[in-house]
Amino acid sequence: MTTNKDTFLFRLVGKSIKYFLLMLFGVAIVYVISTVLGTFQVNSMLVDVLRIVFVPLGVLLLCLITIMVIVESVR
Repeated sequence: MTTNKDTFLFRLVGKSIKYFLLMLFGVAIVYVISTVLGTFQVNSMLVDVLRIVFVPLGVLLLCLITIMVIVESVR
């Protein structure tokens, strides 16, 4: 059974990628602005946030993408 409708998992992964990249872009903007203004305490805090929050979210997102690819190819 082949249909052209997007599955729930496909929409979930698409929105997750969108918001993950938006958050990453926002952190990059804050990092650049704090570097230009010379507030190095904010830079060290942002690096910690990247390690603690964004790395596990990125791994989870990669797992979701892998699951979506497998489900879509089986479908």
